[in-house]
Amino acid sequence: MKKVLLKTVVAASVALSILPSTSFFASHPVTEAASMSTVSQYAGADTIEGYVQFLSNKYGIVFEAKPTKGDFIEAVAKVLPIHVESDDPVFTDIDSSDPLYPSAAKLYKAGIITTNTVHGDAKLTPLAALYIAVKAAEIQELSYTYPSAKVEASLKKLGFSPSRIQGKAGSEIAAAVDTGLLPSSLYKETVTAKQVSSEYAAALLGQVLELNGNYKHSIGKTSDADIYSKLSDAYNTSDLIAAPDLRAIVNEALENNEITGYNLKDTRYNSNFIDSLKLTYGHDDVKHAKQLIGLLRSEGIQTDIQLEPKTSAFIYLKEWGEPKETDNYKVEQIANGNYIAYAKEYDLVLEFNNIDDKNRFNNIVLAYAKKNSDEQKDLLYGSWWQPLYYSPTALSNYEVIVNNKIAKGNYYAQSFTLEENAKKVSDALKKRAPDADISSYKLWVDVPFYNYLQGGYE
Repeated sequence: MKKVLLKTVVAASVALSILPSTSFFASHPVTEAASMSTVSQYAGADTIEGYVQFLSNKYGIVFEAKPTKGDFIEAVAKVLPIHVESDDPVFTDIDSSDPLYPSAAKLYKAGIITTNTVHGDAKLTPLAALYIAVKAAEIQELSYTYPSAKVEASLKKLGFSPSRIQGKAGSEIAAAVDTGLLPSSLYKETVTAKQVSSEYAAALLGQVLELNGNYKHSIGKTSDADIYSKLSDAYNTSDLIAAPDLRAIVNEALENNEITGYNLKDTRYNSNFIDSLKLTYGHDDVKHAKQLIGLLRSEGIQTDIQLEPKTSAFIYLKEWGEPKETDNYKVEQIANGNYIAYAKEYDLVLEFNNIDDKNRFNNIVLAYAKKNSDEQKDLLYGSWWQPLYYSPTALSNYEVIVNNKIAKGNYYAQSFTLEENAKKVSDALKKRAPDADISSYKLWVDVPFYNYLQGGYE
């Protein structure tokens, strides 16, 4: 009874959308062939290279070697979630038929462009880029609090004579320096260049995203000295996710056997990492996560890390006995006498430095964090029979599954299926919530978890 209960709870906690199997069999780690693709280097969020890669991968923004002011206006408009309403602006140098007009109008309505001229074909000078960036990063009010002595000190730090930029313009540049909107690596180009480089434009736009909270969300890197305390804090301050409106929909599907489990998550914790370098690793014990990070460090693998809280829901059968609730585990009885159980879990989202390290992860987990027998030792604490980790982009020696997702507001529920079962699950959710945001998309998952979806215990 104890083994059956343990197996069912662990299986349900990963929110499967097929009925669990009772078959048991041993498996051995498969050898993953080295990726033949070009290694994609990522140099980190605090580097120009990192911003260039992020903008290209996330938004398709690639600046020309010598960007124009119009290029920068279009890029800023593309990355900012600006939702404002007012009369259409009237510019003296472009009209509504100009391809640049929608972007310029968007920034004008948001108070980022403050004149009735755009000069889209003009060279993008460092100061022109900074004036736009300061307002896009929403620090202009801060800048206007600066007394003249403070402005002068910041401009001198940059290398500008205080007499060169005066009034509000000087205050804005000073605030850009002090807040880090203008990184020190760009000081020289700011002072000497007549037209910015593509790297300058990308770095400035990346900093705008940072200040607005629209860049990557991370608790740290595997190499950080304090990463373990940050991990503990992130886990310990997370709670079971309620989302009652959304939960009511998927609970109906659960009670009617249209799904056998689901996860609840909150988009406000999303990592926003680059898909090609990202893997998501699910578990329920923070001790396992700490050891996994230590394992990656011991293997020389550097990643950015985000902990995304997750609540798993599944059916707890009444014949298993009276469930015992804790702060991290709650139950709700349903009409047939069974329960819906809610368990606190997490997704550890990893962004690797390069594709090769992402490919190496599979063999590392199979060797040190995948259980193959009850007697097996020398594994990470709490290793699962079916470790769950997946990529949003294709990987060799992974298998394809489908994530069926339904979202309402900041919250979403997801349930994994084999490809052949995805339409049935999606149709059932659409029938129950025709106005909800429902989507299905492919994921590349580790072989043990895929085997489980096919009916195997491992």
